[in-house]
Amino acid sequence: MISPKITARHLQRAAYIYVRQSTLTQVHEHLESQRRQYALTEQARAWGWHRIEVVDEDLGRSGSGRVARPGFERLVAAVCHEEVGGVFALEASRLARNNRDWHHLVDLCGLTATLLIDGEGIYDPRDFNDRLLLGLKGTMSEWELGVMRQRSLDALRLKAARGELYTTVPIGFLRTRDNRLELDPDQRIQQAIRLVFQQFTATGSVRQALLWFRSEGVELPAVEYGPFGRAVVWKLPIYNTVHKILTNPIYAGAYVFGRTVTRTRITDGRARKIARVRREQREWSVFLRDHHAGYISWAEYETAQAQLRENAQMQGRMSRGAARKGEALLAGLLRCRRCGRRLHVTYTGSEKRVRRYACRGAMINHGTDKCLSFGGLALERAVEEAVLAVLAPGAIEAALTAAHAAEATRRTQHEHAELKLQQLRYEAERARRQYDAVDPGHRLVAAELERRWNAALDAVAAQERVVTELAGAVPATAPDRGALLALAEDLPSVWHDARTDVRLKKRIVRALIAELLVDVDEQAARIDVVIHWAGGQHSALSVRKLRTGQHRYRTSRDVVDLVRDLVQVLPDGQIAAVLNRLGFRTGRGNTWTASRVVTLRHYHDIPVYDATRTERAGWLTLEAAATQLEVSPTVVRKLITRGVLPARQVVETAPWVIQAEDLTREAVQRYVADVHRGRTAPRIPDPSQLTLTDSPT
Repeated sequence: MISPKITARHLQRAAYIYVRQSTLTQVHEHLESQRRQYALTEQARAWGWHRIEVVDEDLGRSGSGRVARPGFERLVAAVCHEEVGGVFALEASRLARNNRDWHHLVDLCGLTATLLIDGEGIYDPRDFNDRLLLGLKGTMSEWELGVMRQRSLDALRLKAARGELYTTVPIGFLRTRDNRLELDPDQRIQQAIRLVFQQFTATGSVRQALLWFRSEGVELPAVEYGPFGRAVVWKLPIYNTVHKILTNPIYAGAYVFGRTVTRTRITDGRARKIARVRREQREWSVFLRDHHAGYISWAEYETAQAQLRENAQMQGRMSRGAARKGEALLAGLLRCRRCGRRLHVTYTGSEKRVRRYACRGAMINHGTDKCLSFGGLALERAVEEAVLAVLAPGAIEAALTAAHAAEATRRTQHEHAELKLQQLRYEAERARRQYDAVDPGHRLVAAELERRWNAALDAVAAQERVVTELAGAVPATAPDRGALLALAEDLPSVWHDARTDVRLKKRIVRALIAELLVDVDEQAARIDVVIHWAGGQHSALSVRKLRTGQHRYRTSRDVVDLVRDLVQVLPDGQIAAVLNRLGFRTGRGNTWTASRVVTLRHYHDIPVYDATRTERAGWLTLEAAATQLEVSPTVVRKLITRGVLPARQVVETAPWVIQAEDLTREAVQRYVADVHRGRTAPRIPDPSQLTLTDSPT
């Protein structure tokens, strides 16, 4: 019997059948509920509706109001346009599980004379009793959802508090029948997981560890869930694969629940869920250390997390960042003593290798001037000297440790490749057994099994070649302690060698230095630095700062002054020879040539050598004095060394210069006369020589 509440006006409009299930699991498995909801179309047709609209866009969507429901929105829009005569739903909870949506729909249905129909009755929102009953139904529907959710959450928390709640088990672990965790018995999987932590410790960066795995072709295991359950597949890792292994505390033997939380925000007037918001460790709901056997200790896990936090950039933290391949040795370590901000590094020059540090935080954020700015080379050299002084006592043991670590990494990689080879051989043997078991006459199946067997054999052969190559790369003997000792004693040469990885140098510096506080004294042209060592000690450092217009390739002032003196007596070619004998170099570290001396003279306005000017000044060279006295240069040199003839040298190895008037001295003339008479040993008294008649006092 048709209810009197259904009028001709209602039948002239369309009947809307609203179909909804809360989750995709219900959509796939609760098929009877779907059939009952779709069967409402027959009931609407039996009650006289000819236009029937099924709204099923919200299958798999919750009615709690925290997710968008396009089907419900289309239904509300149709009600507002007075296109709906009756809204059919299996029960009130199908339409909404929150009072906001429910009462909004009831109000609109009352304004447009639209009926609400469920499996228990027909309700006219304009009728006071029906409206009261609809209000109670909506309240009970929301309360029911809250009760079910609270019971489920309480059960989950209790199970998690015992350390027994597992949604999925990460790779490297298996869940036993008594709901405990144990290490995967597959040795290849165990070694691959440990290799991830070893490479992160060696490189200090998730990305660098990832690049190592991909460059070496080392695959990592991953879990995939399919129609046949949990399966392990091997493939080259991506960034998230390595990062998840490093950040999951389960690998440190700890059980954790509540690392992430779901938060709710109001967006466009509707509650929106934001899932997997990370929480601090102190906010974790459950934290059970030593819950099961792990791959690393908890201390190693905390060290890895600290390194990851240090590597994080652009997250509002004052972190140092990861050690990268840029030339700036102190990037991330320098802090301004004026404002406390971290210094930025920029690269200039034609090859973008000239680094410069500047405090630009205030300029970027507030539009003010830079606090300070300076070139990085001089400061880096000073810090390198301080670091090398600290490293020198332990350089030998550090070198041995590094050599053993490198050898261990190579051996681990070789063992990992051998385990992969064992697995491939097993798969090839299994493919052979499958091929042997098939009827040879059944060629459709036998051909496919033969193809699989051949592919497995090819994979074994390829992996055997990889194992052979790795075996040849592993040294058979321990590192030579004598060679490492010699290398450690010459640590500065190793440090400054162009083949030394700058990222390794940065990691060494960061291991020793926590930060450097920097200030610049422009008047004194000085950089003042306070080094905060990792052990808690502090030391001060003062570095000369180049003034505007100066650069690191300028020639030493001592060389310039020396050239200014040498041009009085020597031409440019001989000046270059003198500078090279004295060990002087140009600003760029090159040896001296005549053309470089000319360039230096022009830059500093030094006049060229002029022999006539020297003669006018009364100066003679040793060769010129010998010519004037008509003796050999050796005789003149003896006169000079014995102190008979005064002479002057600008620097050692430079030519002697002699005043012409000193050649007329009586002692000089007497000595020269003896030489002319053929005396081989002119009689010149030597005050340092004792005679037979003298007696010591």
